[in-house]
Amino acid sequence: MANSRKTAFKVLLKIEQDGAYSNIALNNAVKEGELTPLDAAFTSALVYGVLERKITLDYIIKQYSKIPLRKIELKTKIILRLGLLQMAFMDKIPESAAVNESVKLAKQQKLQKSSGFINAILRSFARDNCKVKYPVIKNKAEYYSVKYSCPQPLVKLWLESYGEENAKGILEKLSGRPNIYARVNTLRTTAEKLIDALADDKVKAEKVDFPENSVRLADTGSIERLKAYKGGLFHIQDLSSQLCAYFLSAEKGQTVLDICSAPGGKTFTTAEYMHNSGKIIACDMYEHKLKLIEKGAKRLGIDIVETCLRDGSSDENPLPMADRILCDVPCSGLGVLSRKPEIRYKDDLIDTNLADIQYKILCESAKYLKEGGKLVYSTCTLNPQENNKNTAKFLAEHSDFEGVALELPPQLGRAYEEQPYEITLMPHSYDGDGFYISVFTRR
Repeated sequence: MANSRKTAFKVLLKIEQDGAYSNIALNNAVKEGELTPLDAAFTSALVYGVLERKITLDYIIKQYSKIPLRKIELKTKIILRLGLLQMAFMDKIPESAAVNESVKLAKQQKLQKSSGFINAILRSFARDNCKVKYPVIKNKAEYYSVKYSCPQPLVKLWLESYGEENAKGILEKLSGRPNIYARVNTLRTTAEKLIDALADDKVKAEKVDFPENSVRLADTGSIERLKAYKGGLFHIQDLSSQLCAYFLSAEKGQTVLDICSAPGGKTFTTAEYMHNSGKIIACDMYEHKLKLIEKGAKRLGIDIVETCLRDGSSDENPLPMADRILCDVPCSGLGVLSRKPEIRYKDDLIDTNLADIQYKILCESAKYLKEGGKLVYSTCTLNPQENNKNTAKFLAEHSDFEGVALELPPQLGRAYEEQPYEITLMPHSYDGDGFYISVFTRR
């Protein structure tokens, strides 16, 4: 376990110093350290635990440290966060082990001067029974920010946009690992047969009620090593993302444009809805991403996908008129923070020009929709500026388009009141990522 703490420290340092992505940095470190499955799981819990609770952990440090947080060396701060995480939020770790291993880790990193400081803070926290003293609930944004380790501007956005109940529900879902879902490749198998095939690889899988042909996975290990994956029986795709293809409802023989297609999950699911008959033009502005789509389509046995190197916001490189258009635009990713916990601390997470870029992509894409055709606009974020306001503006400025009222199945309820043509999926109201979907047709 000591090796796990050292590995977790290295990963967190790389994320802080180099801006590395947590999943990539963690996977690389586990491979390099040749950790056992048990040690790898503990390392993962430490890394994601610190990333998910960084604001809370720093709040504890500030309560016990005479040195201002900004003046504490980064390596010392990371070791303190690791120690406090184990003491406050990991029940199975003895306090003495958390303290002693943190001091040992400091000495291994040649932080002899800091080791006494680390020891003093952790022991002081232990004397207070490892209880976090949250701020008084006068300022809700501050309280929720500290409790759920989420920057105040983001907390305020959700409180003002979705109400306190929804904001709290979203915040509570930020911690802990989200479920992994697979989309059954109906061109090759069924959900029942896929579950049996995954069982042969010692992967637990169970059917999901909605959408059809989805399964929840557990104990997967490396997905790419699985025989069922190599055989093209499924692709990984969250439930909310799968709903884009569900509402697009593409049919056999149609022409479909997927404007911002990479990494290709929605393209593949759409092709399966079409029974691999017709044409899908999958666009992206990066060639290496298009190659990933081509590789994925080949693995799944899909041959109706044609890739196109294209900037969705530009009118260069015209496209053919289409029966269906999927416009899943680049976004701030506020709906997938549980998968990428480190991005919640980015300075420009809310105040960006993304909404303008998204609107350009939507307007440019709409030019290619046939009369009576269907266009889906979607994001994986929870910000009305990028979602509801963009689509309302689009309808106000495009009189030849109208919203299509969504027919929602019983499993899919609205978290708050919206227009009939749109829905915001929230992680506490639907067991998927936070997502926004709206549907339009040309008159």
